Amino acid sequence: MSGQVRLGVILLCHSELDMAARMARIWAEGGARVAIHVDAKVSGKLMNQFKAGLGDLDEVIFAPRTRCSWGRFSLVKATQDAATVLLQKFPDLTHVYLCSGTCLPLRPISDLRAYLALDPDCDHIESVTASDVGWTVGGLNEERFTLYFPFDWRKRRKLFDRFTALQRRYNVNRRIPKGVWPHLGSQWWCLTARTLRAILQDPRRKEFDRYFRLSWIPDESYFQTLVRRHSTRIESRSLTLSRFDHRGRPYQLYDDHIAVLTSTYSFVARKVWPGATKLLAHFPRPASDRVDLSAPQSNRFDAMINRVVTRRTLGRPGLYMQSRFPRKDAENGKTSDPYVVFQGLGDIYPRFESWLADHVHGDIHGHLLGPELVEFQGRPKVGPGGWPANALVRDLDTKGFLASLIRITDRTQIFQYGPRDNQSLNWFMATDPNARMLVVTGAWALPLLHSGMPFDDIRRIFAMLQRTELAQLSVLNSVWVKAQVEMYDLGEFLVSPRSILNDFLRHIDPQARPAINLPEMRSLSGLAELLRELRDSGLLPRLTGDNLPPAEEFQITRTAAE
Repeated sequence: MSGQVRLGVILLCHSELDMAARMARIWAEGGARVAIHVDAKVSGKLMNQFKAGLGDLDEVIFAPRTRCSWGRFSLVKATQDAATVLLQKFPDLTHVYLCSGTCLPLRPISDLRAYLALDPDCDHIESVTASDVGWTVGGLNEERFTLYFPFDWRKRRKLFDRFTALQRRYNVNRRIPKGVWPHLGSQWWCLTARTLRAILQDPRRKEFDRYFRLSWIPDESYFQTLVRRHSTRIESRSLTLSRFDHRGRPYQLYDDHIAVLTSTYSFVARKVWPGATKLLAHFPRPASDRVDLSAPQSNRFDAMINRVVTRRTLGRPGLYMQSRFPRKDAENGKTSDPYVVFQGLGDIYPRFESWLADHVHGDIHGHLLGPELVEFQGRPKVGPGGWPANALVRDLDTKGFLASLIRITDRTQIFQYGPRDNQSLNWFMATDPNARMLVVTGAWALPLLHSGMPFDDIRRIFAMLQRTELAQLSVLNSVWVKAQVEMYDLGEFLVSPRSILNDFLRHIDPQARPAINLPEMRSLSGLAELLRELRDSGLLPRLTGDNLPPAEEFQITRTAAE
């Protein structure tokens, strides 16, 4: 069946001529006829050595040389010249495959010929309308056909950009040749000799060449567009596995890509690093007695590339580094893993930390953002990741402190928070989907109640803490909140603390122990009187709640429940 296909190959070579010679030999020894175009920028000495190395192969010929530039029509002309000499020298060819000198055949050439013979009239070329393309990187879609691009993008970038902006300003709109509908696609294709001859011998070729000469990156649109005029059947997919990074540059293939390339069943892969000795030794796979007609399956490779692009452009969640410091609210995850914040519980239950350590799995810290000290679990002077317990060091970058603490540990980080703490992370935590917060407002009033300070000092501190917590609540009640927040005032929480704690603990840790016995609570004696005295002095308590139970009644209810 493969005998019906007589395959020709065009190799476009710009550098790495040793690699190109190796690829040309693989194609020729596989039964293909090869036409090589070498960039005119390559020195004559290197060119002579290149020709001498392939002098024993009658199936290899050389095309007239053109000086090529990226994104210019010179690449199309090089392909046209090579195709012309190839079809003239070997008029019996049925198919022509375009690739570069760094494209490596992965499967035997006999497999490719047999695959083409399954549908000998089919042209394999990626060709999609410009309006449907969403994969161009650093380029233009429709504008590449409607504006003029006479300047080299790499050599004269400022002039290129200014001229493009000028055309946009004056609404320049080039006339597209009649009967042409612009298409885009991969530069690498396999066309039937009949279709390729029709493109090269089209009576309007001069008109088309003149038009595409001033378009943007014509090697991705010239054949992709004109094939629609002459082909009877198109499979809009390249047989060459070629993927690009976030800057539009092709990925290089290395030795560690052997397994994933094998799984793709692709015929050709671009582009191979010349030093990938194991990869070059492994491919192409030797021909067997049984021809493999499997179609290329690049899903696994595509998934890997998508992960690489995502990692390269977005980084790892919660990782902040100098080379990829994200814009505010545009980071790939503020933190890397879920963490838990308890606000007010330590004020209600003085021994809440030790009680919590007996009920959930995680690192139970105190007030990590406290004003005097970073209260790591166990109160060491140096915490996880080498972070000192010095609050001044922490406050140099509180966001980096919290994000790195969560990232460098493999256990859930749980800490206490309140209006006495550094408030710079309110928006950060509120908009972080990884944050789980249980907030009891006004609970900071209990330590004040038992502080023994003069009333004037209590009133001043009460007012300050209330203003701070109200500012925080305006953040937590914002429409931008992404954290999972449960919020109660002190009165609401004291009505059913066991139920609230049990539900929250099961939410943060499905294996949490039930909160049967609650830790010892600060006494409520005198709280109602303190709040009344504050109110009478002109300060309105707003966060403790209006339904605080009497101290004696709450103590009797809690004792009976336990």
